[in-house]
Amino acid sequence: MAVMAHVMTLQRGAIVWSDWRSHYPTLQPDLSATDLQGLDLQKADLRGVDFCRTNLAQAVLNESDLSGSKLNKAILHRAKLIGARLQETEFIDANLVEIDLRKADLNSANLIGADLKGANLSDADLIKANLIGTELRGAKLKRSDLTQALLCRSDLSNAILLDANLAEVNFEGANLFEAELSGTHLYRANFHKAKLVRSHLSSAYLFGADFSGADLSGADLSWANLSKANFAGAKLSDTNLRGAILTGAILP
Repeated sequence: MAVMAHVMTLQRGAIVWSDWRSHYPTLQPDLSATDLQGLDLQKADLRGVDFCRTNLAQAVLNESDLSGSKLNKAILHRAKLIGARLQETEFIDANLVEIDLRKADLNSANLIGADLKGANLSDADLIKANLIGTELRGAKLKRSDLTQALLCRSDLSNAILLDANLAEVNFEGANLFEAELSGTHLYRANFHKAKLVRSHLSSAYLFGADFSGADLSGADLSWANLSKANFAGAKLSDTNLRGAILTGAILP
């Protein structure tokens, strides 16, 4: 339950809010289940705030600091969080459809079950982020760093991950139908039982990647580095392997 004094202070704007917070550095504000739709909170100090079930649709939170905050089941449809600090922030089951998270720092953030359809995460830091079961259809993750992130059972169909760092990412059981991964760094990525039908992986670095049990039907792996990759039990119907490096790879 939100504390109305906290809500009223926030509604006065980011400058007043940040000044108030500087006087109460140990306080953890409660703004849960509140309607803050469209509010301008650029560069606000929102560390550790409880925003669970809060409506922040179309809110402007560019360069704000939400590190350690809780936004579980919150609504951030079309919100702007460009350059925001979101380390270890919780977005469990949140509505993040078409959110703008360009250049945001989501290191170790928890986004289990979040809806990120059409989200823009280009140039974002998602190192060790938990994205299990997320909806990322049509999302943009160009040049993002997802090293060791968890994307098990996530839907990345038609997602754009050009030039992203996906080293040691766990894609087990994920759907990457027609995903764009050309030129990406996928060192030791786990695609066990993933669906990569008609996905684009040309010129990708896939050294030691695990494709066991994966469906790569119609996928483009031309000129990819697949050294020591594991294709045991994988479906390679109409897969394009032209020019691919397969040194030490385990083929079906």
